[in-house]
Amino acid sequence: MSPDEILSPREIEIASAYAQGDTYQAIAERLGIAPSTVRTHLATIYRKLEVSSKLELHARLSGAPPDAGMQTDHAAVISELALSLEEALRREQALAEVLRIISRSQGEIDAVMSAILGFALDLCEAEFGILFDHHGERRFAATHSRGIPDPFRDWLDAEGIFAVSPRTGLGRLATGHGVVNIYDVRAEELFQTDDPLRHATAILGGARSFVAIPMMSGDQLAGAFTIYRQSVRPFSAQATALAQTFADQSVIALDNARMVSALRSDTRPP
Repeated sequence: MSPDEILSPREIEIASAYAQGDTYQAIAERLGIAPSTVRTHLATIYRKLEVSSKLELHARLSGAPPDAGMQTDHAAVISELALSLEEALRREQALAEVLRIISRSQGEIDAVMSAILGFALDLCEAEFGILFDHHGERRFAATHSRGIPDPFRDWLDAEGIFAVSPRTGLGRLATGHGVVNIYDVRAEELFQTDDPLRHATAILGGARSFVAIPMMSGDQLAGAFTIYRQSVRPFSAQATALAQTFADQSVIALDNARMVSALRSDTRPP
């Protein structure tokens, strides 16, 4: 049977996009679904088409017959292992690309941070992300973002540097300098109060699950690397570790930008 006879129209659309190189995030944005839903569809697609790699998927969609060696009763396990391997390779490629971008940035921090946030959202299956600078005494300012809903971005722009409650995610991060992983921002008691940041995050941003990673410069809190899902799907330890890696790279990028800026200032004619 051909793929068109085996897969639903939505599965065909997702399979074709993935085989052509689109990421979970790109497919999710185009179809208006969560990145995790894309992955669930792909696991089903791999099992139905009896493939174990993106190359095999591309071949099957192009008319190649299924691999006669794949046993149907093992198909679900094989499809899961195949996707997990591809995701591991994608993580390695993304981190290598981030390092390449940082090394060639010449201090162009906006482009670098946009790329870092983009990779983080894709690999952590999140809808949007924000990098906050810390200005001391639980005061933050959103300096870079990716995928953020317009109403939330407008609110952050209007606030500029703002103080946060110690009960918010950013407030807890500023106090303890540790990762803050919130199952559902609407489920916490804080959401029932008039806290402006929690209201903006949940209502204007539509966020539900949230993780904030401290960005440390030595022993000083430099900022927070935050990513958000618009459904209740807590971040796993693996996703949090990935976010920590991207937060660490963000600190490196910011330090590099400051050094480049300082060197340019020193070389300017008096």
